[in-house]
Amino acid sequence: MKTFQTFDIEPEYDVLHSRFPNHKDAPVIGITGNFSDGNLCLAPGYYTSILKAGGVPFIIPPFEDDNILINLLDHIDGLLLSGGGDINPLYLKEEPIKELHSINPYRDRQELLLARLAANRQIPILGICRGIQIMNVALGGTLYQDIYSQVEGKLLKHSQDMDRAFASHTVCIETDSMLAKIMGQVVLPVNSFHHQAVKDPAPGFRISARAADGVVEAIESTEYKSMLGVQWHPECFIMNGDECMMPVFDWFLKEAASFRAAKALHCKILTLDSHCDTPMFFERNINFATRDPKIKVDLHKMTEGRQDATIMVAYLPQKERTDEALLAATAKADQLLNEIERMVAMNCTAVDIAYKPADLYRLKQAGKKAIMLGIENGYAIGKDLCNVAHFRRRGVVYMTLCHNGNNDICGSARYNEEGLGVSDFGERVIREMNRTGMLVDLSHAGERSFYDALDISLQPVVCSHSSSRALCDHPRNLTDEQLKAIARKGGVVQLCLYSGFLRTDRPADICDAVEHLHHIVNLIGVDHVGIGTDFDGDGGIIGCNDSSELINFTRRLLYERYSEKDIRLIWGGNFLRVMEQVQESSRKEMGF
Repeated sequence: MKTFQTFDIEPEYDVLHSRFPNHKDAPVIGITGNFSDGNLCLAPGYYTSILKAGGVPFIIPPFEDDNILINLLDHIDGLLLSGGGDINPLYLKEEPIKELHSINPYRDRQELLLARLAANRQIPILGICRGIQIMNVALGGTLYQDIYSQVEGKLLKHSQDMDRAFASHTVCIETDSMLAKIMGQVVLPVNSFHHQAVKDPAPGFRISARAADGVVEAIESTEYKSMLGVQWHPECFIMNGDECMMPVFDWFLKEAASFRAAKALHCKILTLDSHCDTPMFFERNINFATRDPKIKVDLHKMTEGRQDATIMVAYLPQKERTDEALLAATAKADQLLNEIERMVAMNCTAVDIAYKPADLYRLKQAGKKAIMLGIENGYAIGKDLCNVAHFRRRGVVYMTLCHNGNNDICGSARYNEEGLGVSDFGERVIREMNRTGMLVDLSHAGERSFYDALDISLQPVVCSHSSSRALCDHPRNLTDEQLKAIARKGGVVQLCLYSGFLRTDRPADICDAVEHLHHIVNLIGVDHVGIGTDFDGDGGIIGCNDSSELINFTRRLLYERYSEKDIRLIWGGNFLRVMEQVQESSRKEMGF
């Protein structure tokens, strides 16, 4: 009988990387190849520059299968859009002008789609020459088909005859741009081989360099995303031994390495957003299974941002407190929970309802997304204490005691001129929430209600979506004393990504959110903080505006040197610890 010898590849793998330590766990960079005359080709400067910067180049040929394209994106850490021919003006919704040069129909559709899909997944992108134009068009910008016939004024020669390894003109870089920081200078000699150029930058981009004649030479993201496009060919210089353009590739590989690290971390940890308001959009015929532009949380965006779970709330605006209105509020809450369950059932192969922390980990192991149920505004229970147990049996894991306005439970952080706290009925509600294992959520509660609830509750409490008042003076935010009080109680505060809770002088960005996180961590420790985005309830900031961009927050945490353990706690570990404690205390009584 024939026998087969088996080999352990790991020792050989280790030996290989010991010889090339700079490429151990190196980022994989997909580079679009040029297809012409039946051949796929790529100038050596592209892969040489990537190798020298510490990456592994992977050449992407033109092909038509979108499923393969999507699968490919899951295996690269950066995308380099290379140079080549003109872009078909039909993709610009324009007719061709006579000055248009040769079109490559094999590349246009694929690369435009590739750029959009990569941007959705937050994959770092570097566009070179044609690549800057592809990136710009794919994301909503416009082009000149031919600068010589369409741009007013006297132009430089933008297609040099000399060797590509030498510069032919200079560009002026904006002093406050990312490109200026990368290159360390604001006047840069470059080469030039183009007659098409960026006209208007895509939304979320800025012009960061121009030639002396005003032609756009570089664009970059204004949303803290790793996207940069240059009109010249930086890859050509290295072929002449000139490393003047290596800072561009070093930056690109650093961003790709950061993205790769964040991806690996998301595979290991559970990522839970403790508050989203997507059910508010149910009346607008949303499709949770698609990348629906009307909402910020759907299956596609959760997958793109590598988000595992969210707590989706049945939100009730505060209305009249008559018997009829209270009955209607309870019915509305039940209806919204029914609709969440129906939405999940329609997508049962990809998502499921989770009722306890163990369910979240089980679903992640099974490759499914998870949704937990919450109620925003205790108005939902009316004046009937039995409704607490009713909603808990339905799987509701937390309930905010109020919203914007006082109810029968307590006084709100807003529209509470009387300064009301927790009522006698509210005290019974909190005790019943403790008994049934439902988390007491103090986001939206007034300051008096907050301290009353802490005194009443026998269990730790949470704030599912709140920020720091010391950094942004808003009544919905928590003072330092409130933050300390929650920590003493063993609870957790979930950072809200609503711009108005982060700053008031301008739209907030991801750096502002991290500053709030720093403040809370420095004040009460990393064991008492998490993230509750408030997506689809006005939450969303520059750089972290929907579920697809949540991996950007992880990248910022890594950049700020938070450890893997810290990030695990922030991304749900702390919140689930409190949930487990509260649920465990009532498990025997409630029967689950």
